Parts: sequence; C-alpha cells; structure tokens
Amino acid sequence: MKQILFVQGGGKDVHEQWDNKLVEDLRRQLGRAYEVRYPIMPNEADPQFASWRAALEKEIATLPNGAIVVGHSVGGTILINVLAECALTVALGAIVLIAAPFIGDGGWKSEDIEPRSDLATRLPPGVPVFLYHGDKDEIAPISHVALYARAIPYARVRRLVNRDHQLNNDLSEVAGDIREL
Repeated sequence: MKQILFVQGGGKDVHEQWDNKLVEDLRRQLGRAYEVRYPIMPNEADPQFASWRAALEKEIATLPNGAIVVGHSVGGTILINVLAECALTVALGAIVLIAAPFIGDGGWKSEDIEPRSDLATRLPPGVPVFLYHGDKDEIAPISHVALYARAIPYARVRRLVNRDHQLNNDLSEVAGDIREL
C-alpha cells in the first residue's frame, strides 16, 4: 500500500470542516491501493512554522520510502520549507503543493519563514514536485504558482480553470498524477 501524508491548511477548524473534504476526495479517487494519513496540526487556527515543523518532521520520519507528501494552502507553504531545511531519512516519491502561498518577492511576507532564493537546490534531489492552483483562488492568488514555478523550475505546474482555493473539493488531477508516478 502506498502512503500519502496530507498536510492541512491553517485556520479555525480547517482540519474538520474544510480540508477533510479534500482528503476524502483524494481517498475516493485513489482507492484502496493508497493510504492517506491526515494528522491534525498544532494550533491550526494560528499556524507557526516552528511547531508545525516539529510535527511534520515526526510524521515524515515515520513514512516509508516512496511516500508522497501533499500540502494544502499554508500547510503546503510550511511543508516545502520544512523539506528545504531538514535532512530526510526517507526517499520521498513526490512533493505536492495545492494552492500554497509563496513566501518571498511577489508573494506573502512571513515573520517566521525566510524567503529562499535557492528553494529548488535545497529540496531532496530527484523527487518530482507538482504544483496545483485554481485560477479563482481568492486566498492565495494564482500568481503564487508562477512564483513557485520560477523557484522550482523542474516542477510540474497545473493551473486549474474555474477552481477556488479548495480546488472545488475536486482533487482528480492530483490523484491522476499520483497514480502515474
């Protein structure tokens, strides 16, 4: 069974009232050959890099080789920055960001995540990166996916038409790419 770690976005009750719909759709679309782990992150209403990093490092350390990590919204932002900073003990199968705000020039400012000009070189080598963003996202504008694409030139970018920050709770493109790995 292939494992996926899904990292929720931030905000009050996001785990149970918003991102759970994404996880359920992904589980449905992928079927029984995949196990999607969906831990609740600490203080989801006010995500902090240090506490989420500690939680993510523990979760990632338990993954088998070939596992896929998926981060939605600020969870994706924190995930990619954790992966850029930590020494992994697992060989990931893929990194997936969904509607992730970009930290740095042209993106969001952050008090606890440093902008990185060398993001691509700091990620685990040889691991495919997928970026998904809806053109109707009113939380993190679609321009953020272009910023990630510039920072990670080898990433596969999916700009999704008429999709919101939650991709309309439809992860069919994500599931399709995961199945093709």
